[in-house]
Amino acid sequence: MKLERLTNNKIKIFLTLDDLIDRGITKEDILGNSLKVHKLFQDMVEEACEELSFKMSGSIAIEIFSLPAQGLIIIVTKDEEELFNEEEFLDLQVKIDESPHILYVFHDFEDVIQLCHRLTFQGMLNSSLYFYEGKYYLLIEDVKDATYETVISLAAEYGHASTLTIYRINEYGTRLIAKEAIHAVSTHFI
Repeated sequence: MKLERLTNNKIKIFLTLDDLIDRGITKEDILGNSLKVHKLFQDMVEEACEELSFKMSGSIAIEIFSLPAQGLIIIVTKDEEELFNEEEFLDLQVKIDESPHILYVFHDFEDVIQLCHRLTFQGMLNSSLYFYEGKYYLLIEDVKDATYETVISLAAEYGHASTLTIYRINEYGTRLIAKEAIHAVSTHFI
């Protein structure tokens, strides 16, 4: 579990698939919105808030974004109107969303090149390449269900699932190749 304070009233929790498995939670449990999942999220949010000195009181909104083959990003937001309200109650609002893209991070451009050469055999994949804080980020979108597991497996051989959102990469990173990055890299780099 990775924690990050985004603002005065917002924190981010990133859980890998291994974290979920360690806690005995499956993706079906999350989508089923079971009592077991609510209890797990409440425990995790309390643990994260304690670690980041984020006081939980008032209305708390929890947004859960499922990143396929990567894990979950949980955004916890405290209602700004109640930042100074000292009443001790907790009102959780949970929203679950699924992210349709694959985002992997690479420390070395050579790894990006090698992956792109391997992915060319999977057909034309909608992809973009970014550079942010000394690392390369490959965004792969609209992957067909038939090749999804193969693409994830290959990407995991050369890089790591990114804990950053594509919105942050778009905002602060540099887009090196906007479209068909896999094709462009495999064509221009041997």
